Amino acid sequence: MINSVVLVGRLTNDPELKKTESNISVVNFSLAVKKRFAVEKDERDAYFIPCVAWRNQAENLCTYIKKGGLIGIEGSIQERRYQDKDGNNRTVVEVLCNSIQFLENKKSENVSSNGNDYQSPKNSEPIEDEYFKTAQKITDDDVPF
Repeated sequence: MINSVVLVGRLTNDPELKKTESNISVVNFSLAVKKRFAVEKDERDAYFIPCVAWRNQAENLCTYIKKGGLIGIEGSIQERRYQDKDGNNRTVVEVLCNSIQFLENKKSENVSSNGNDYQSPKNSEPIEDEYFKTAQKITDDDVPF
């Protein structure tokens, strides 16, 4: 069986680092991935994909990337089930990140839409591709929550 996902998109919010009871770092975030084809008026022009990263990847993501930052991820789809505080059964489908690449550096023109610069590692180079040059910035109006 194959369970492989590769996505390039922008963070919809600043990532927030959390720790498990055993002190393992984890971050849940949403990635806005531009739709490939034109859409009708009523539809959004991006998919909002829930993702999760663990340990060092989670810590690096929270340290170097902010809302609107362009990243590439490689991972797999996972499904988890739990009961909420009201006793209702819930199911979450998300991408479990195996690898995260920072695709812009601090000097890039496509910084986050809220004006916050994010820091990228020194060895990170921007991708010189027409898709990334024309990628739209995420605004608060684009995020459904």
